[in-house]
Amino acid sequence: MPLLEVNFDGLVGPTHSYAGLSYGNIASTKSTQALSSPKQAALQGLAKMKALLDMGLVQGVLPPQERPDVIALRRFGFAGSDEEVIGHAAQHPPLLALCSSASAMWTANAATVAPSLDAADGRVHFTPANLLAKAHRAIEADATRRALSAIFCDTERFFIHEPLPGGTSFGDEGAANHTRLQGSDGGVHVFAYGRSAFDDGSPAPQKFPARQTLEASQSVARLHALDPTRVLFVQQRPETIDAGVFHNDVIAVGHHNVLLLHERAFVDQSRVLNALRVLVPDLVAIEVSEKDVTVDEAVRSYLFNSQLVRVPNQQGLTLVAPAECQDIPAVRDFLSGLIGEGKPISNMQAFDLRQSMRNGGGPACLRLRVPLTQDEISAVNQACLLTEERYVQLVNWVHKHYREELAPSDLADPALLRESRQALDELTQILHLGSLYSFQMNETA
Repeated sequence: MPLLEVNFDGLVGPTHSYAGLSYGNIASTKSTQALSSPKQAALQGLAKMKALLDMGLVQGVLPPQERPDVIALRRFGFAGSDEEVIGHAAQHPPLLALCSSASAMWTANAATVAPSLDAADGRVHFTPANLLAKAHRAIEADATRRALSAIFCDTERFFIHEPLPGGTSFGDEGAANHTRLQGSDGGVHVFAYGRSAFDDGSPAPQKFPARQTLEASQSVARLHALDPTRVLFVQQRPETIDAGVFHNDVIAVGHHNVLLLHERAFVDQSRVLNALRVLVPDLVAIEVSEKDVTVDEAVRSYLFNSQLVRVPNQQGLTLVAPAECQDIPAVRDFLSGLIGEGKPISNMQAFDLRQSMRNGGGPACLRLRVPLTQDEISAVNQACLLTEERYVQLVNWVHKHYREELAPSDLADPALLRESRQALDELTQILHLGSLYSFQMNETA
């Protein structure tokens, strides 16, 4: 049965702000303390979702997480009513920012996914990422699992695993470091990692941390019951991580038999590509040279953080790119030669996602790829699949609940907690998610 790639994009949450929490993500740290616009960010993300829907693709929606995370703040020792907890935490701005981050919007980090056609038990597998490399993201995993379970609720078809244990030695950053290509005999899974959990003598970055571990990737492959002969583990080049490539999806993107990557993406890249050509005989590997586009230009434009999608009744793939690709001459010139009729990538759509981009996430960061059969699509919570009507509902919901501007200092406003909860409570009704959030279940630490 053929697979359709469904993109589940994260809705940007009401506390979207620029707190500079992600060391190693250059865009995030450069935007520290700037004013953000949660409303504009959410509308930009929804506009991209609607555009993919209009292309004829199946588009899903993942809800924001509850922020500020009062339960996490209580675990840091703040007490009293929820509003008092916020007030006490305001005296410690880094902790309040950590527990208010809307970073779950980047659902490429939500989980790693394996389709039923590749798994030995015939189910679609999800492993929520533990995201242990960053404290503001490590608090996401349990809520991610709850959300996935509410959307992919048919346990005969879908298996939602627990996040990996093991502390930062087994840091797992999700699908941002995983690519599924289509080989002649089924799927081929490429797991990129930055370091080993153990001191194995491998080269390591010197400036920024390597977030994904080899052992985490190996564990996910085992959990997903993948054929070991169709799995490839590849290491990111340490100097490329030090240049700001904190996840593999900032330097490579693939779909079906096409892999677009920078020549400085992987350690021993020629060996990696030769191994892939054995598994994917018709592989189209498009290596971008440093001469054409430098790693720095790739990071600033997020060229490789584009999505590659197959639009129905269209020859070639479509590149869903950030608008910044048009702003950097070298990237714009490269794309003009890359894309065209009769080429592997025949079309490009550029999107204004500047609110996300300023915090270090482009089009591919905002989506989790979930390959499903038509029967499996029918088994998904249908309210979480975008339609014309649901798009209008969600746009109106954003206009009703989201602030036009937010400064990091505004996170201390108790009214923001109330506004966010009101918005999320209404969202669970729109998306038929039930009591998803802790405030709806009266949970306490």
